[in-house]
Amino acid sequence: MKQQPDISIVTINYNGLQETEQLIESLQQNPQKCSYEVIVVDNGSVQNEAKILQAKYPYIQSIRSERNLGFSGGNNLGICVAKGKCIFLLNNDTLVSDDSLVYLYETLMSSSDIGAVSPKIKFAFPPRNIQFAGFTPLSKYTLRNRAIGYNEPDKGQFDVPKATHFLHGAAMIVKREVIENIGLMPEIYFLYYEEMDWCTRMRNHGYQLRYEPRCTIYHKESCSTGKDSPLKTYYLTRNRLLYTWRNRHGRTLFISLIYQLLIADFKNIVVNLLHAKSAQARAIFEGCVDFFRLKHKRE
Repeated sequence: MKQQPDISIVTINYNGLQETEQLIESLQQNPQKCSYEVIVVDNGSVQNEAKILQAKYPYIQSIRSERNLGFSGGNNLGICVAKGKCIFLLNNDTLVSDDSLVYLYETLMSSSDIGAVSPKIKFAFPPRNIQFAGFTPLSKYTLRNRAIGYNEPDKGQFDVPKATHFLHGAAMIVKREVIENIGLMPEIYFLYYEEMDWCTRMRNHGYQLRYEPRCTIYHKESCSTGKDSPLKTYYLTRNRLLYTWRNRHGRTLFISLIYQLLIADFKNIVVNLLHAKSAQARAIFEGCVDFFRLKHKRE
């Protein structure tokens, strides 16, 4: 019987064969100090890219879904077949540049209180500024926060490991037992905010979330949806409201929904229409409408 790997690396491929190949090859070129398996979920790509990847890289495990299950659904499919002691959800548009995954594993396993960890994330293209060095808390009503260090040159100013309120969905490692205790990633979101909801659930169960800068992952970002596309705008609008509905209560819930719907989203619709961005305005409106269709839906 094969020994249980330390890490199961789960990545989703959606019409992104080239990016996925580059990720796999970056892992191949940088031997790690911990054992791992690679699971690629082909999430409804037009062609069967799982078959292509399995033939080219026989040491990975590729899974084909005939329909797009979304970010959470695709990751959950991979999690369910993973055999590792922990699960590393890693975007296919990322690159591994060294052998530092072991630091994520060591930090995760260093305490029973730690539920999940994210590495430092930097943009893959020059000047390779920081994308993520932890997240600030969400504001109570507006649900706004910021990625610490975003777009700053890396001068070592964020090289101290620390707790963080949320992890980054592009690269987050989670203990198997945590998933067994809190459940899989919520699939109601489909795209965006699912990892934030999952992190909230972890914290509500008493787990700590950590940022580990000894490991750096390079991220190309938004290869599948496009930067500031109407699709991205739609899901961000709808899912911010869904997150509010699921994670705010009483007076705070009421005030937060009123702010988002009648102030923030309304303003954004008007601004986009004034700038002749009708597709963006429509995406915001449809996101608000679909929130009301989904808010009582059970997973």
